[in-house]
Amino acid sequence: MGPHYLNHFFAPKSVAIVGASEREESVGQRLLLNMQEAGFQGKLYPVNPKHEELLGLKSYPNIDSIPDVLELVVIATPAPIVPSIVRQCGEKNVDSIIIITAGFGELGDTGKRLQQEVLDIAHRYNIRIIGPNCLGVIRPSEHLNATFGYGVIPTGHLALVSQSGAVCTAIIDWAQSQEIGFSTVVSMGAGADIDFGEVLDFLAMDGKTTGILLYVEGITDARRFLSGLKAAARLKPVILIKSGRYKTGCKAAMSHTGALIGGDDVFEAAIERAGVVRAYTIAQLFSAARVLANDYVVKRNRLAIIT
Repeated sequence: MGPHYLNHFFAPKSVAIVGASEREESVGQRLLLNMQEAGFQGKLYPVNPKHEELLGLKSYPNIDSIPDVLELVVIATPAPIVPSIVRQCGEKNVDSIIIITAGFGELGDTGKRLQQEVLDIAHRYNIRIIGPNCLGVIRPSEHLNATFGYGVIPTGHLALVSQSGAVCTAIIDWAQSQEIGFSTVVSMGAGADIDFGEVLDFLAMDGKTTGILLYVEGITDARRFLSGLKAAARLKPVILIKSGRYKTGCKAAMSHTGALIGGDDVFEAAIERAGVVRAYTIAQLFSAARVLANDYVVKRNRLAIIT
């Protein structure tokens, strides 16, 4: 079996960061620093026309000027210029892009039109996209930290997939305090192109992942989502927490992803049929993560629960 079609997101040999910066505490600086501090072993290319060098690396004015095949491009520029960057990527045969930038579907009609323009260009060139409006992707075993978060993520066997960058960061911070590592962290953001179902398909077959944590705000393709859940849950434990159980939560989720999940009862029944365990609070998700991170596995009927 060959590499999964999402493999360039998780094991790229060359990465360009468009919008890389030397400005303190900027997203562009954090992205570049995190890649360096993670010890990325492939080729790393900062892209910023205002600089000739960034953090000791040669900076390039645009994607076209990079003299190498690019397997992953991370975009952290103002939203209006993202379509032109995606087009440059297409002309350079890039097939995988992470769009960190916000300001798309979550901002109403203008943002939706801009997002659709990006998707139209991406589809024309057979490019797949994670995001927009996301934290990024981490794959510790590959020394890949394409996010603007803080801290070093240890290697483990848990995967975390979240639509909320803030929740993603909170879970990572807690896991670090508990010395729990991750195989993969994916911040989905708006999920305009690649969705939960496709990421779950990758993780289900991933030998480095033994358990999966999901934080869900909105689903755009319910059938593919449930198909991915079933496939993953047959092979490894999947723990899910869903925002928006109440009306105020639904409004908050809508403002971030631009999508909504249907009735909670329907959702509950669907994931139960898929074999997924639901957590109702972040504390419950933390407890489940602690159990899944433990390498000790109970065999046969030898577990007693006292409550």
